[in-house]
Formats: sequence, C-alpha cells, structure tokens
Amino acid sequence: MTAVLEPATPAGLTQKPSKPPTPSPGRLVDKFALGLDAPICLTWELTYACNLACVHCLSSSGRRDPRELTTAEAEAVIDELERMQVFYVNIGGGEPTVRPDFWHLVDYATEHHVGVKFSTNGVRINREVAERLAKSDYVDVQISLDGATAEVNDYVRGAGSYDTAMRAMQNMKDAGFTGFKLSVVVTRQNVGQLDEFKAIADRYGAQLRLTRLRPSGRGADVWDELHLLAPQQKQLYDWLVANGEEVLTGDSFFHLAAFGDSLPGLNLCGAGRVVCLIDPVGDVYACPFAIHDEFLAGNVRDQGGFKGVWQTSELFQELRQPQSGGACSSCQFFDSCRGGCMAAKFFTGLPLDGPDPECVRGYGESLLEAVDGVTPKPSGDHSHKNPLRSQKNKKKPVALTLGVRPAIGVVSAPPARGCDENPLAGFSPTAGLETGSRA
Repeated sequence: MTAVLEPATPAGLTQKPSKPPTPSPGRLVDKFALGLDAPICLTWELTYACNLACVHCLSSSGRRDPRELTTAEAEAVIDELERMQVFYVNIGGGEPTVRPDFWHLVDYATEHHVGVKFSTNGVRINREVAERLAKSDYVDVQISLDGATAEVNDYVRGAGSYDTAMRAMQNMKDAGFTGFKLSVVVTRQNVGQLDEFKAIADRYGAQLRLTRLRPSGRGADVWDELHLLAPQQKQLYDWLVANGEEVLTGDSFFHLAAFGDSLPGLNLCGAGRVVCLIDPVGDVYACPFAIHDEFLAGNVRDQGGFKGVWQTSELFQELRQPQSGGACSSCQFFDSCRGGCMAAKFFTGLPLDGPDPECVRGYGESLLEAVDGVTPKPSGDHSHKNPLRSQKNKKKPVALTLGVRPAIGVVSAPPARGCDENPLAGFSPTAGLETGSRA
C-alpha cells in the first residue's frame, strides 16, 4: 500500500525502534484488528445524486454517475452479504432516497436478513414514508443536521435544509418511530450547541449521534475553516464524558482518548478490518472517509464479487497485519488513541505512520506546518456543475459564543462507541451490535 509514507518524528516524541505489538488472543478488539471473514457492517453509497451540496460532503456528491450499479447488481450484492452473514448495511450517498429503486432495495435487504440503516437529509421523509418506516423492525433512519439553528445548519448544508430535517423528524415522531438517529458532524461553528442538539433529539424521540469532521471530499476545502480548535476539542471531550452514555459517537473520536481514559466502544480504526465502503459504481474502499485510489481494494463487479475483495485484496490483507505505532509509539497515550484517523492524516498530507492532525497533545501541529500545501485529492468529484439556489449568496459562518475553557493540564476520559456514518455506530464489544433493529 503506497499510502504508507515514511514516518516523521514530531517535536516532543522520541522515535525508538519497536516491533509491532503481538495481539492478545483474548481481547475482542485485537481480533478485530486482525480482520474478520466478513465485515460486521459496511457503508454503501447507492448514488452520488443529491438535492443538496453540503460543503463538507465526504463523497463530493451532487450528480448521479451513469455507471451506478443496476437494481439486479445491487440485489446480487445483498445476496452475497446475506451469505456472508453481514449484520447490516449503512446506506448513504448522495441522498439515497432519490434513487428510484431505493425502497425496493431496502425491502430486498431486510427480506434477506440484512438490516438497513440509511442516512438522509429528510427530503423524502413525508408522513406516509415515516409511517411505513415505523412498521419495520429491521430499518433504522439517520437524519442529518449540522446546526441547532437554521443559521448555523444552512451555512453548511444549504438554505432550507434545517426546515427539511425538522419536518422529517416531526413526521417520524408523529408516526411513532422512536430511537431514530439525529446525526451531527461536529464543527467549529456548532460545537457550542451540543446541549441544544441533545434537546432536539429528545424532543423528537431520537438518539443523538455525533461524528467527526474529516478533510475528505469537499470537506478538504473547508477543513481549515470548520475543524475544531484545540480548546474546542477539550470542550467536546468534557461534554462526551458527561453525556456519552446517551450519545452515539461511532469510532469518530477515539483520538480524544489522549485526554485521559478511553471511552467505551471500539477504540480502533476498523478500515478494512471490520468495516469498508461500497460506492455507487461498486468500488470497494477500506474506509468511508478515504475515497481515494490509495485505499481502493477492488470492485464488486470483479470476479469473486464483494467476498473476493474483502477476503483476498492485497490492501485489506496489509491493513490486517499488526501495525507499528511509528512516531507515536513512544507516546503514553498510543494504546488509547492508536495514532488517530487514517483518513484525516492522509488528506491533510501527513504520514499515516504518525500523529493525527488533531492530536490533542499537539504533536500533529508541527507536522502540519511542514506540509508544503500539496495534499491528496479525492479520486472523484460529483459536485453539481453550477451552484444550487440554496448555495448562492452564502452568508458568512455564524460566530457562536462557545464558552470554551482553556485546556490546561487536561487528563480525563473520552467516548467512542462503535463506528457508523462509518458503519459501527452504536457498537460495543460488551453490549452487542446496534443493528438495523430499533430494539
């Protein structure tokens, strides 16, 4: 895998020779690190088509790709997932509900014992759809909202998107669907609204789910503007410590473990080990946040199908080998944060064998200063050719009163619950899987 660059040693860390740690055979997380015969769950982007043009979109979605998997090809993938006993799929996009055969594929999956969780901006969640969803025990829904007010949300997601999401949640509540997810990408502008997000989720009978902003897709263009400042990371950490039992985080924030003790859940990058991504044209990537040729493992149309890619691809085999910590191995928090997010490092131009760009001990900052400005770009851009009406005359981001405390002598305890948005959302090695069932 050519993406593994030469390790660099940031100031404050002493490089020392080390061999990869030998996994303990008794720990579930170590078994996950070596990969499974089938993913626990996977993200499947059914289409790049989308009615919005969110500025941080991981897949640079907007326009449909004419090479999309056909209905028959998608059914064949589902058949394969059933044979592999995959627990559930996270369906996304784009906006998956605009694909004409979306509801057919949801029904087909659940009929073949593959649970479905799908992410939506809410544009198609009318009362009739909400009532239909409320009757299913094998479908879960995740509605995206990136501001607790229209001002903050619509700057990122487009004019009118706040009202669309709120209307969808009201329809879900009226239909009696409780426990659906309110999904929030935490940004510099909305981190001060965490209590308000929780209140919104409670009001509609939803569960709040927070995810990390990654510099992937269009997110690379707004990373410097939207990613959390150091004091805000501590603010988020403290809030998660206080509220983590009621909030899902997936594997989004395991890099925060360097503030103190690890939070419950999968403190591990599951890329190519327990999770992966299938994109609309059938390409299989190691991680939903790393849509780049460096992380492309194969295509479901290849001989051997998805199973062949998952079990035999050279990329996945390499990811499942014991990994050394590189420059981070001498840090006392390495066993907790594992060096952070592979995608965040890659798309900010940092070595994969080194600290996360948002390393809470500050070790990523010196490396970022040395980046020459040339960073990897996503392999494809499916953005709308012209600005959408909702994106024209965009206002400046709203400056919130954050009330951030300085991060002085910080040591506490962080959360991570399994991965989602990325796929393992809600997963806990001891509490079982959060599958498509709402139970």
